Formats: sequence, C-alpha cells, structure tokens
Amino acid sequence: MPVVNPEKLIALQLNADEIRNICILAHVDHGKTSLTDALIATNGIISPKLAGKIRYLDSRPDEQLRGITMESSAISLYFSLLRRSAREATPVQKEYLINLIDSPGHIDFSSEVSTASRVCDGALVLVDAVEGVCSQTVTVLRQTWTERLKPLLVINKIDRLIVELKMSPSEAYSHLSKLLEQVNAVIGSFFQGERMEEDLQWRERVEEKVAAKAALEEEKAQKKAAKATSESLDESESIATSGVEGTFEEKDDEDLYFAPENNNVIFSSAVDGWAFTVKQFASLYEKKLGMKRSILEKVLWGDFYLEPKTKRILGAKHLKGRVLKPMFVQLVLDNIWAVYEATTGGNKGKGDPVMVEKITKSLSLTIPPHILRSRDSRAIMSTIFSSWLPLSTAVLVSTIEHLPSPPVAQASRLPALIDASPGAKHVDPQIRDAMINIKTSKHDPVVAYVSKMVAVPESELPQSKRKTGGAMTGEEARDLARKKRAEFEKAQSALTGDATDSGLNGMTQALGESSLEEVNGSATLDLSRTADLEHLIGFARLYSGILSVGDSVYVLPPKFSPANPDVTPIPQKVTVTSLYLLMGRGLEALTSVPAGVVFGVAGLEGHILKSGTLCSQLEGAVNLAGVNRGSQPIVRVALEPANPGDLDKMIKGMKLLEQSDPCAQYEVLENGEHVVLTAGELHLERCLKDLRERYARCEIQAGEPIVPYRETTVEALDMNPPKNKDLPRGTVIGTTTSKQISIRLRVRPLPPTVTEFLEKNIGAIRRFYSEKKAREGGEPSKSINGGKVDDEEEEEDREALPAAQGSMLSLLDFREKLRSTFADAKGEGDIWTDVVEKICAFGPRRVGPNILIDATKQDICQKFLQEGNETPTDSTQDPSRSSLHPSDFSDKITHAFQLATAQGPMCHEPIQGIAVFLEEVTINSTPTTTQSDIEAQQQQHQPPTTSSSSSSTDHHLGRLTGEIIKTTHTAIHTAFFDYSPRLLLAIYSLEIACPTPVLGRVYSVLSRRRGRILTEELKEGTPFYQISALLPVVESFGFSDEIRKRTSGAAQPQLVFKGFEVLDEDPYWVPRSEEELEDFGEKGDRERVSARYLEGVRRRKGMVVQRKVVGDAEKQKTLKR
Repeated sequence: MPVVNPEKLIALQLNADEIRNICILAHVDHGKTSLTDALIATNGIISPKLAGKIRYLDSRPDEQLRGITMESSAISLYFSLLRRSAREATPVQKEYLINLIDSPGHIDFSSEVSTASRVCDGALVLVDAVEGVCSQTVTVLRQTWTERLKPLLVINKIDRLIVELKMSPSEAYSHLSKLLEQVNAVIGSFFQGERMEEDLQWRERVEEKVAAKAALEEEKAQKKAAKATSESLDESESIATSGVEGTFEEKDDEDLYFAPENNNVIFSSAVDGWAFTVKQFASLYEKKLGMKRSILEKVLWGDFYLEPKTKRILGAKHLKGRVLKPMFVQLVLDNIWAVYEATTGGNKGKGDPVMVEKITKSLSLTIPPHILRSRDSRAIMSTIFSSWLPLSTAVLVSTIEHLPSPPVAQASRLPALIDASPGAKHVDPQIRDAMINIKTSKHDPVVAYVSKMVAVPESELPQSKRKTGGAMTGEEARDLARKKRAEFEKAQSALTGDATDSGLNGMTQALGESSLEEVNGSATLDLSRTADLEHLIGFARLYSGILSVGDSVYVLPPKFSPANPDVTPIPQKVTVTSLYLLMGRGLEALTSVPAGVVFGVAGLEGHILKSGTLCSQLEGAVNLAGVNRGSQPIVRVALEPANPGDLDKMIKGMKLLEQSDPCAQYEVLENGEHVVLTAGELHLERCLKDLRERYARCEIQAGEPIVPYRETTVEALDMNPPKNKDLPRGTVIGTTTSKQISIRLRVRPLPPTVTEFLEKNIGAIRRFYSEKKAREGGEPSKSINGGKVDDEEEEEDREALPAAQGSMLSLLDFREKLRSTFADAKGEGDIWTDVVEKICAFGPRRVGPNILIDATKQDICQKFLQEGNETPTDSTQDPSRSSLHPSDFSDKITHAFQLATAQGPMCHEPIQGIAVFLEEVTINSTPTTTQSDIEAQQQQHQPPTTSSSSSSTDHHLGRLTGEIIKTTHTAIHTAFFDYSPRLLLAIYSLEIACPTPVLGRVYSVLSRRRGRILTEELKEGTPFYQISALLPVVESFGFSDEIRKRTSGAAQPQLVFKGFEVLDEDPYWVPRSEEELEDFGEKGDRERVSARYLEGVRRRKGMVVQRKVVGDAEKQKTLKR
C-alpha cells in the first residue's frame, strides 16, 4: 500500500464534512487492536501481512508482552472512494480523514474508554462471535449511550465458529441471530430506562401545570383585575390547559437497534483479514439474481428464502413444508465456509487446490502463482479473502456512510452536553452557537476539551527527532568541521611537545579546555541518554474556532461554572507552545488546528490535572469536564524509595503519574505515607512500572495493598447482654469531664433497605447540603476532619454535583421515599415513625449512610430535611440570653457525630448503617458569672454587667466545646458495641468464561479465596460456561495470575468493584454457653476470618493488637538430664 504523507492528512483537516472521529470499543481480547492493524495497513504504515500480529498501536512493551491494550491511542488515516451523487451520475473520488482511537477492553482501564469516547462522534463496538455479550461489552454500550455516540456493531472472530466450534452455516446463522438479539436487548434496556425517567419528568411537569392552573383560578376568583390582566390570565390558563391535555410523546426506537438490513452490522474476522456487510453481497448478487439492490439489502438477513427454480423470494409462511436455507446462509455463509474448506480443510488441513482454483475463477480473482504454490494454507486463504472481502473496505465504507461527520454530530450531541454542564444558563450564546454549528473562522471563540494528559518522552517529540536523526544543514556541518579541526590542532600540539613556556602554557590551556569541553560534552551526553524527560501533552478535541501555536487560552478547571467565573481557583491563561497530529507511536507537528479535529496540545503541564476545557474567553465559558469515569480507584498501596535520598524523585514521579493516568490518584496520609490509588491489580502493576522506569527513575518499594473496609453493627442472636441493664440496649449517658453537661444518646442499626437507599442517593444529599448553605448565605464549616479533608470533600461535592443533577430526587420526593423505606422495614416500622422529620445530619462527611436524629423534647438541633420556609427560630441568636442552653451545643454534637462515623471503634474505618438518637442534653449547672470572676471585677471596681455575663458565657462555651465533642464521640463508640459489630468487605463482581474441562479448577481457586458463585450457565451453542461470582477485594491479589496458571490460560477473569458486603461474623466472639464451651473450648481457638482481617487493619494502622506472643510455653529440656 502507498504511504500517505502527513501533509495530506493535515490538508484534509480543513474540510470538517470529510472527517470521521471514531473509537473502537469492546471487551478484552475481542479483536480491537487486530482490526485497527488492518485499517492502518491501508495507509502503508505497516505491511498487510503483519496486520493482526504487530499490534501497532500497542506501543508499550508490557502491552506487547501481555497481549492487551492498556492505553487508548489515536492515529489519523486517509481513505478515498468513488461516490455518485445520483444513481446514473459519474462516480467522483472523495477523500476522507479518519481519526481512529483504539481503547482498552480490560476493566482496570475503563477510564481510558471514557476519555476516548468524549472526543469522538461514533464508535465501532466489537463483539466476539463465540463469547458474545460480556461484562465490558455492556459497559461500552452504556458509554456510547450516555455520550450519544452513533455505534456500528462489528461481530468479530466468525472464523472461530468454523475452526473451533465446527458449526455448519445454518448453525452459525442461528448463533449470530441470537447474538444480535442479546446486543439489542442491552440497547433496549437503556432505552426503556431513559423512557421511564422521561415519563416521570413529564408527569411532574403535568402536576406542576395543574397546580399552576388551580392557583390561577383561585386568584381569578378572589380578585377582579383589569381587562388586560384578565386576558393575560386567560392566556396563561389556556397554556396550562393545553399542557395538561397533551399526552406523553413516545420516542421511536427503531433506529436504535442493530440490524444487518440497516447496514449497521459488520461481520468480520480481523485475524484472517475479511469483513462484509449485507450491502456488499447485495451489490454482488444484484445482476446475477436480477433484483434491485435495495430489495436484496432487506431480504438477505432474516427469515427469507430463495426458491431455486423461479428465483422468487419467499417468506417463512410461504414455504409450505419445503426445506430451504435462509438466503443469508445460501448466498453468504455457504461461500465463506467453502473458502475455509478449500484452503484449510480437507487432507490434514492442507486444503483442496482444485476447489481453490474453482473458487478463484467463480469470483474472478487473480491469485499470484507463488502464493498458490505456497505450503502455507493460511496465506492462500488470506489472499483470497483480501481480494474478495477486504476488511478495511467494509469497515471504512460503513464508517463513512453511517457514522456522522463533526458538523452533524455536534449539532445533535452538544445541545444536551452544554445543558448538562455546570452553570449552563450562563453560557455565552455566541459560544453555544459556535460549538453547535462548528464555526471555524478566526473571529469565533475557541472551545476545546482535553480528555486526558499523555506523557511523551522528549526523544519522541518531533523537534527532538529532527535534532537527533534528521540531516544536518550546511551551517551545522561547517560548525562541526571547525570544532573537529580545533580538537585535532590541540592534540597535534600536545604531541609535538613544544618546550617554551608560552607553548606549554598554551598547550596546557588547550588541553584543559579540550578536556573540560570533552568532559562536559560527555556528561551532557550521558545525562541526555539516561534522563529522557517526560513531557505532558493534552489529548484534545476542538469544538469551535481555530487554535494555533502561540495562542493564549483559558484553562477551565473541572469545577468551573460560568455563573461564578472568578471563584477560586481562578482559571489561568496559558500559551499553546505546540500542536501535534496524533499518529499512534509518533507525533507530527502542526501550526494550527481547525474545529472538529482530534489533536495533541502542549503547554498545559501544571495547569490541568486530568481533564479540562480550553476556552478563548472567560465570561460565559462552557465547562465540558464532567466525564463519567468507568472505574473508581479502589486499591491503595503505600510506596517508598529504596534509597531515602530519592524521596523527592518519587514524589515528583507520582505527581506526574497522577496527571498522565486518568484513573490513578496520589495521596499523602496523615502518618506521612505516600499512597497511590489504582483501579485494580493490573493497573497497579502498570503504574509501578511507569514510576520506576519513566517518571521517578528510581527503585521503589511497594507495601501491602491497603484495602478499604466499613464498620457496622447488627442485631444478632448471640449478642452480649447490655452493658447497663437499667437502660435500653444501645443507650449511653455520657458526662463531660467538668460534670457540667450530660448527654444521653442511643445507637440503633439502620434497616438494610434504608442504608441501601442512602447510598444510592448520595448525590441528592450533597445537593441538599449545598442548597442549605446557599440559604444560610455562609461558607461551609471547615471543621470536619480537621478542615483540610473538609475542603477536599467540598471540592468533590461541587465536582460530582453537576453530573448527577439530572437524575437526582427533589427534597420532597427524597423525604417521601425515605419515609416509605422506613415504613417497609420488617418488624421495625413503629420504631422509625416520624424519624425523617427529626434527621439533623448524615455522616460521615455530611453525605454518608448514617443519620443523627434529634429525639430531644426541646428540638435543640436544626433539622436537615426541611424546606427553606420551614427554618425554625434559633434561640441561640438572642443577645439578651446570658445562660447556656442545650441548643448552644447542637453544632458540636453534629461535629462529634461526623468524627465518630468517619473513624469507627473497631479499626478506624468509616461506619455504615447506624442511627444515633440524641435523647437528652442536660446542663447540670450553668453559672453565668463565677466567684473568681466576681472577685476579679470587685478588685477592678467594676460591677458585673450584661456584657461581662455574655463574655463569661462565651468563655464557658469555648471551654466546653472540646469536652462535648469528646464525650459524644466516646458515647457513640461505646453504644456501638452494645449490638453485634461486623466488618463490611469490599467486594468484586467476577465474571469468568471458561471451557468445561477447567471448570473444577476455577471452582477450587474461588473456594480457596472465599469467593461465592452466583450463577453458572452454559452458553448455548458453545462449550463455554459463564460464571458470575463475588470475591472479596482483600482476597483478589494474585487471583488473575493463579487462575490463568491453574487453567493454562483458558479462563480470563474480569473483576468489577461492586460495593461493600457484610461479613456475618463477630470478630469479638467468645464461647459462653455450655454447648459453645464444649464445642470450642474455653479459649475459643477457632480461627475467625473477621478477626484476622480486623487484626491486619489494626496492625497496619499501628493500633493495639491483643495477641499472645507465646501460645504454649514449655520448659526447655537438655539431653544431659
């Protein structure tokens, strides 16, 4: 294939209608990179013979070693074809630029899929013909749905149906039909969920209009306005009535599904280099069958049959008992099966040369003689298929015809994207118009979205390559020759041994200068060889305007809102230093980039952490940075350098890793540990490799993985008796150190349904807290967890708020659903009556699944779930009051609740699923002026005044603040142990596809690691079992490697973080009853898994662990006695 020059690709960027921005999405090992290789081969970048083997876009060594993609890579391809404007018109050659992004399929790198999908307009979704719809297939289909990408379905690896499963064409057709139904069922579930949500919103709007109409009628009845006012009321009433009488408009979902007759399904085998669509075979059989192509496109797939004699097309009901093959089997699959039989079947897999010759003649193909004489049967097969059904032609033609260009895609996608951005109402209309209509003049605003930052070694930059590998100019050659002559003269003078002082001095000076230059030069050379600096380049998409090198643009952080553009952090203005054309393993320098293009941009290092928006103006700018990351980092590992002197290198490298990896996070714990958070074990291995070899360039030691836990308490049959028999279970009365304040509270476990409801609606609780702060007109309290954590949590709240607002519940709906959830609690409905109205706070960090309930008679705490007009009067604001009141301590008690739930009493992990009832706060003595204060005032001849009394009250309140917080914190933890404590384990949802012979080995590995199998089903038509299971995260390290070794690579697990699950075992259990003592002994030496997990966490955190050093001590005996 001819090599396409970069200049030609750059020229094609100017015509946005001829550009296609697509990404390839699929489950791991479904053939994405092999398909990409075949497309790259069309541009002469790699040989067609190496397509599927070289894996060109897998540029990392570990990607080549493992055979999976770990980073999304982009490349620009050229494609031309002849197109007709009309059926009888002369075909005209058209040239297209295809920006292709290959994304990973492993669940650990699903954040790379999110970054790739946002900058694209269409997607090729690959599905393995044998494995079918897998877990990551559903994930990428959901990604295309949420990002409003237009997908093309590619059913890949059809050759496995022939070679591995030995299916007949009829069986393969049935199998492919069921596979297509599975994919469409996933799309249908997305559509149904969105339709139900829209129906709910429509009903809410109808109810609002009905209420507005009733209010208008009431106002009209009470007041007799003027004629103009009555006309306006009538007009408003008619609008409301028309809105109520309207019906819900159903959306047409016909175009959403994949159907071969709609030419949005491609059948392929990337490893063998062939692919086809129904449209291709319709054009092949158009003349032979004497039918119109449009008719053949509709009947080649489905229950349509071709009568051999009359050449008529029959439906299933017109067969009348005749046994005919479907047209897809007869005209398509039979021919493909025949090629495989002729080339790789027959005598010991060597094929049938006579049949090969017959096929080539019938298809009018010309095969070179040296290939026909080849002993490699696969070479003959790939040559036939590449001439008959080339993969690149089918994929690229379908991409150009069915996937939208940037102008079409932005007109349909961006309105919803802009409306969902923070402060959408304040976006400048000029910016909105320029983005939707993709305006590309120099006067239009520039808006670009940077989806991620990519680390590129300095040696791979275009300017560095020209310096090291390019041809020297004449001036550079003359300078080099001059330096060489000077060095030669110095060496010559040294050899002559001139004995004069001036000669010696000159020689010494010359040798000194020469050696100095040589040493400096060699040092510089060694430094450049060993320290290849990493540069961060933004992976971006331009939506409007033209971006050129040297332009200054604003970098908008992820929480920027045009409503408050000057809020900290203030967006910074940066200068674009370089622009790049992304070409897979290489980069090509650009001077300017028009709208609609995917490109690389330099100059953003230190200004963008992971993603951001570039805009040429600050006022009315749009923030596009709200991307839904596919996987959240769950695995934490503490790192330290092997050489303590390399600590600065490691810190710098970890910051660089955090910027260049969309999912990795870097934290410094309170104890000074440097921790990296990753999505999984494989992601952790990649991050450590990058740190050691690229970013930190020093040896780094990794500690044991830090797995998160949760603490809770439940009602169980084997609970200990209450510590205070005079009080109900879970009730504690705490008294401050000064004996001045007594606090009575009670802890109860929340019903599991309530805990689950609170976890699902964390976004709504965040919004309620934000609205409450806005009503109060103040900044949030910077006290939770010491201020710093509170600030970070506030930033997380702001960032998470805009993305989730669309599906959040309103305050009234939240209260009603929470009330009904409490009422549905089995056997506990009476306990939780009227609890919702008394909720004061959620915790930890204001949004967790724990609640603080004000059960006092005075209602001392402000209620959280209340409307703005329901705010009660606060007695603490009365300046004339000089005595302490229980309401003075409400914020201190709330703060203590946040602290107690943030670090539980078992191992300082967050608490989940408890309710704290504040029953009574008693002030034993509240002196407004103590005796010492009176004596001090008498000495100063100042009588006690009201102001002195109030200042004394403030003095006592400040002194009691710490005591109340400590007392409440201790009381909650003490009451926690009145019930049966439990640990909640982080759980992975596990999916494994494996053949029958290794099924027992998979079960043995799962049982040894405390896995729990949920479902096991045999995929119809295949020898593979699909196993769904749950696996604790703490037991998952090394699981993938072990299961691959035990099954010889036949099983490949996919681990997805699901949540937390209760380990139903009390870590503090000891035998008490006679039966327990008889079974387990007085010591209860049976190993408890929960106790082992608990001790491990406490030991890691430096907490006290009660463990015997010597189990059975014996006196030492010697042989002499």
